[in-house]
Amino acid sequence: MPEGSGRHITVVRVLDELLWMLRREGLAISTAQAIDVARAVAAVGLERRADVAEAVAAVVVQHRRDRVRFDAVFDRFFDAQASPQRALSLWERLAARGFTDGELETLRTLLHGGAHGGAHFESGGADFSLLDALLERGAMLDFVLARSNVGREVDAHSGPQLGFLAHRLLSRVGSGGAHRALALLRTRLGEELGPRGEALADALRQELEQTYQEVRADIRRRYDAAVAELAQARLRRRLWSIPFASLADSELEEVRQAVRRFAERLRGGARVRARRRARRGRIDVHRTLRLSMRTAGVPFRLARRQPRRNRPKLMLLCDVSDSVRAAAGFLLEFSYTVQELFDRTRSFVFVSDLAETTQLFAREPVRRAIALAWGGGVVRTGDNSNYGRVLRMFEERCAPELDHRTTLIILGDGRTNYHDPAADVIERLRERSRSVLWLCPEPRGLWGQGDSAMTTYAVKCTTVYEVACAADLERAARAIVT
Repeated sequence: MPEGSGRHITVVRVLDELLWMLRREGLAISTAQAIDVARAVAAVGLERRADVAEAVAAVVVQHRRDRVRFDAVFDRFFDAQASPQRALSLWERLAARGFTDGELETLRTLLHGGAHGGAHFESGGADFSLLDALLERGAMLDFVLARSNVGREVDAHSGPQLGFLAHRLLSRVGSGGAHRALALLRTRLGEELGPRGEALADALRQELEQTYQEVRADIRRRYDAAVAELAQARLRRRLWSIPFASLADSELEEVRQAVRRFAERLRGGARVRARRRARRGRIDVHRTLRLSMRTAGVPFRLARRQPRRNRPKLMLLCDVSDSVRAAAGFLLEFSYTVQELFDRTRSFVFVSDLAETTQLFAREPVRRAIALAWGGGVVRTGDNSNYGRVLRMFEERCAPELDHRTTLIILGDGRTNYHDPAADVIERLRERSRSVLWLCPEPRGLWGQGDSAMTTYAVKCTTVYEVACAADLERAARAIVT
């Protein structure tokens, strides 16, 4: 055997056990991926556990949502490997109980004979191969359980049925056949080794019971994980519908991360749709019907209209004053994402002054750009809002650039501090643009109360969206970019 090959075999065995454990958790890992895992680990070496984790994850983790599950399995697996008891094989555990090499060799011979249909084991229903796998545990048990699809059986509502599910799982993998094999093995061990054979059979029964305990514990762990995931999902749904102004400080970051995840999905979906439309074009109904006259009116061939190069332009104005401070961070997240989605986008922030953030959003990462725009790094956020002044400044600066391809989006509560709202400017901007959309973080019932000019602005805009919570922002975002 070449020098170092024993070490390589050990590494491959450990990686095989890890991959089967990951499969048990629902990750689909092909044989080709398993080979790539071995190559990746060989490339990064075994000195640093974090490097091994990243190498394996780079091959087997296909979706971001699977990374948390991968990390949990990886840590649990190697923590268990570090445990002396978990590292022992069946034969090492039996040797630790005091059984001699000769007694263990007799057991190996009998297990091999039973698995290959020896003359002394010609009895239906006994499954020596399964018994061997259950007794060995480790990767063999992971393999058996992965093929049983246990992960699909357990969910957050399985609490009262955990015992039944464990029994059904064991029946599905063939525990009855394993028990019958153990009974036959007890007889043969008694014949070969006498009282020591009976003691060895008792030890095997205890090992088999320990395996069943591991299966039950695995089902319980899956149930606990499903319950925790359901609770987290309910929390996210609750936070998603809480008004921005009512979010506690501890909840703001959770919602902000959810908005970022939604923005990433939105950005990816928009790019896919754009590529698909650019590649195929839209169906031309009139040409399709004309072509169908050749086939008795049956439209066998779909005619498509080549997509027009109508490059949309967007301009965004976002209020960052103290009156919308609870929502400003999320509205800026939306502004940042929209600028990434559309090539010809200009963004502005305002309070009583107007400042452009297009280059800031293009140059800085999202967290720093939003922190600067929100924290007073672009305009003074402590001033009183003056929508009329800002709208006139925007008209003077940008009105010549508005055309039928331009969509103007205004994000703010429309509270003017009793200054002139300049609603006539909104009307002129709408005449020059494709549309004017307003996203207001205040509930509709508060529009028009106090210094709110939203009822005045609403009739001048093409569409007004109420975005009091993250769910409202999601609906508005989908309507704008799709």
